[in-house]
Formats: sequence, structure tokens, C-alpha cells
Amino acid sequence: MNDVLEQVLADLAAEGDALDALVAPLDESGWRTLTPADGWDIATTVVHLAWTDECAIAAGTDKEAWDALVLRAMANPEGFVDDEAFAGAKATGAEIYARWTASRPALGAMLRAYPEGQKLPWYGPPMSPTSMATARFMETWAHALDVADALESIGMGARPEPTDRIKHIAHLGVRTRGFAFGVHGLEAPAEEIRVELTAPSGELWTWGPEDAAQKVTGPAYDFCLLVTQRTHRADTDLVAVGEDAERWLGIAQAFAGPTGAGRSPQGTGVAE
Repeated sequence: MNDVLEQVLADLAAEGDALDALVAPLDESGWRTLTPADGWDIATTVVHLAWTDECAIAAGTDKEAWDALVLRAMANPEGFVDDEAFAGAKATGAEIYARWTASRPALGAMLRAYPEGQKLPWYGPPMSPTSMATARFMETWAHALDVADALESIGMGARPEPTDRIKHIAHLGVRTRGFAFGVHGLEAPAEEIRVELTAPSGELWTWGPEDAAQKVTGPAYDFCLLVTQRTHRADTDLVAVGEDAERWLGIAQAFAGPTGAGRSPQGTGVAE
């Protein structure tokens, strides 16, 4: 196992622990609190995280189970993710919590044991264990924000303080620039874009050539919120220099699948 994978898994575990602290104390009514994601409550959100972990485990360990999951997805490509979340959310909060807390360590164990140099099959392109762990980090972080926002709306806490662990999401957001254009039916610009983001710690994170004519600068936290569609472009302090850079920030998307509805300005509305 490489050091990068181990670091991502450690950070994934830390994000999972932060979400655990939010949901572990909930009673049954708390699990049914609506999040900003359209139609999803805390129960469906945590079921979705557990289900995706379980899918990854099947992809890496059980070809028959994985093939069955793919067939189910092909039967309803636009709705199978929601279907799984809502079906699983019929369980009690305690059952959902137990399912999720079982899938978390099982996923880590599978990724650590997966043969080096091989990729796991997935609903899109195959993924290396490190890429899978990074994707799971992104989803855990983003959905934990949904849960925190839901609980804050009923006076039960607030968003956790940002940490430099979000660098995984920032890196993914930069790497998926071409994908974001493609998923919107647009040709990705050939010109490089310089990205300079200030981490929560104050460190400067950079991508792209220093002399690039187009540039994105600002808080890394805002960038991560944007590429996971947890904020509206207008509600960030990100600055774009150049037409392509500005267009990118309007469609940025680090997650696979169809474009989401995103959030309306001022943090209201819906999210993927």
C-alpha cells in the first residue's frame, strides 16, 4: 500500500468520525430532518454513503455482486441512486447507523488489500484504490455538510471548522475541469488555468503554470464547496481572470454523474 492511499484513508476516517459525531446522538425524529438536498433527509443521506461504500466493496471483492449492481443501475440509470437511498431509509435510524458504521472500516480494509497497480470497476471509468478513497472522501465531506446544515436549521449544532484535509477535494476539483465542461456538453478549453487557493491553515495551494493567462484564486474552502455544488458561485470569494476560468466556475463539478441542480444564491435551494 502506498503512502498517498494511507493518507487519504486516514483523512476519510477523520471525516467519517466528524459525521459520526453529528448522527450518533440522533433520535428517530432527528434522522428524518430534511437536508438542503432536494427531498433527502439525514437518513437517506447516510444510507447513500453506506450504500456507495458497499458498492465499492462489491466492486473490489465480489464480481457476481458487482455485476448485479451494474444491471440494476442500467435498468434505471437516472434514478437508481435515489431509489437505493429511499429504500434504505425505510430502516430505523439505529439500523442505518449500524449499516454505515460497518461499511466504513470494511471499505478501508478492502482498499488497503486491493492488488497494487490494479483498478476497481466502477459505474464510470475504473478507479485506483487511491482515486476511490478520494471520491469517498469528497462524498463524505459534502454530505456531512448537508447533515450539519440540516441540524443547524433545527438548532442542533453547526458546520464543523474547515481543515486542510479538503486539499483532496480541491485537487479533484482541478483535475475534473475537463469533465465539468464535457458533462455540460461543452468543449473543454485547451488553455491551461492557474489555480491558487488559500487553505484553511493559510497555506497556498497551487496548480497549473505560473504564467497562465487565465487564473482562479481565493479560499480553498469556497472552491471545494463550489465543485461539490454546496454553494452558489455568487456566494464565494473566488476570483476568475479570463473567460474560460469564469465559465468553469459556473459549471464546476467534481463528482461523477449528471449535473446537479446546485444551490441557489444565499445557500438556499437544492444540491446533488
